Amino acid sequence: MSFTKSESLRNQFLIATPSLDDGIFKSSVAYICEHDEGGAMGIIINRPSELKFNDLIKEFDAIETSDLNTQPVMVGGPVGLERGFVLHESSPASDDWLSTLHITKDVALTGSKDILKALGKGQGPDKFLFVLGYAGWDAGQLEQEIMENAWLTSPASPEILFSTPYHLRAEAAAKLLGVDLSALAIQPGNA
Repeated sequence: MSFTKSESLRNQFLIATPSLDDGIFKSSVAYICEHDEGGAMGIIINRPSELKFNDLIKEFDAIETSDLNTQPVMVGGPVGLERGFVLHESSPASDDWLSTLHITKDVALTGSKDILKALGKGQGPDKFLFVLGYAGWDAGQLEQEIMENAWLTSPASPEILFSTPYHLRAEAAAKLLGVDLSALAIQPGNA
């Protein structure tokens, strides 16, 4: 059985259902950056860490008065928490950074420090998220979790990614499907 591009969840939101009731995925919404026959990679977009942008750029000559200094760094998932990414809107400059994955024509993920330096100097994309770590799924694992109703899927929205406050992102993503997350509950069935 072969995997087709139409089956890919790339550029989709995964919204945790109440069956994911503990750990990092509880109440999370993840943005899928890659998905193919080998597995999937995504970034949780609604779980802030205690770190701020200023904590990431101490090794650079950042502008200390920058509004970026207080922007939270998100926990992108349980894998590679020592690895940083910037999820950002695509721009012509996106091609200049050393390690950029173009997810769509509007959204990219950069994993090289040169984007941090550019942002610290007031350059770079206007809309972005700082992220440490990512979520990864082996071949077939994500599909199995979806079949087990652990996740809802919806088309992604740059508005939710970059402009919606992080604590409102799961509800906003669910509303794209017409779903009220507060109405979802795990309840025993009645036969």
